[in-house]
Amino acid sequence: MEYNILICDDDRDIVEALRIYLSAEGYHIFAAYTGREAMETIRRETIHLVLMDIMMPVLDGISATVQLRENYNIPVILLTAKSEDTDKVLGLTIGADDYVTKPFSPMEVVARVKSQLRRYTRLGSMPTQQHTLAIGGVELDDSSKTVTVDGEPVSLTPIEYSILHLLMKSAGRVYSSSAIYETVWHESSAGSDSTVAVHIRHLREKIEINPAEPRYVKVVWGQGYKFEKGEQK
Repeated sequence: MEYNILICDDDRDIVEALRIYLSAEGYHIFAAYTGREAMETIRRETIHLVLMDIMMPVLDGISATVQLRENYNIPVILLTAKSEDTDKVLGLTIGADDYVTKPFSPMEVVARVKSQLRRYTRLGSMPTQQHTLAIGGVELDDSSKTVTVDGEPVSLTPIEYSILHLLMKSAGRVYSSSAIYETVWHESSAGSDSTVAVHIRHLREKIEINPAEPRYVKVVWGQGYKFEKGEQK
């Protein structure tokens, strides 16, 4: 399968450099230079992953990602010139799946693109014995990659889906932030606590009636997170 990658950055040199490296990996590249152009491309073309700069004219990357998440679950990797944790957390909170801080190595971006696409397509990671997990009002169908809560469909990003699947398939087991990060991101968990916490919070906002008092995804202080075992169907 040929994947379509959208690179959106107002720095044309960055777009061209990433185009060269990603094209060499066999990806078909689309380019945009403002958030507005990115959204127009996403609506017009079949895009499988977006590399989105945060600081752009017309429509910045944060606003564009918010718009994108209203209708699409494709992976989004933010490109940011800032290294502060607040920018990274903000990006993850509004629905991005990963981030890369400038200046970056193009090969690092290629590696992260490959990781996100593997997660998005779930190649080689689908359980063959059981496709549906149902606990309480949450039902996850791994064959169709869909989630419903009390019968209503819930739209999750690939990262959120992967975390939920990990916790649900071993309901009651406590996973540390490091274990979640290494399992879902497939890389070293150094400094991962805040990243996992943001995705957990975002997941709770989608599946919990009251995210402040979760019924399903619970924190075990000092240890990690678990999906409350409850009643399995």
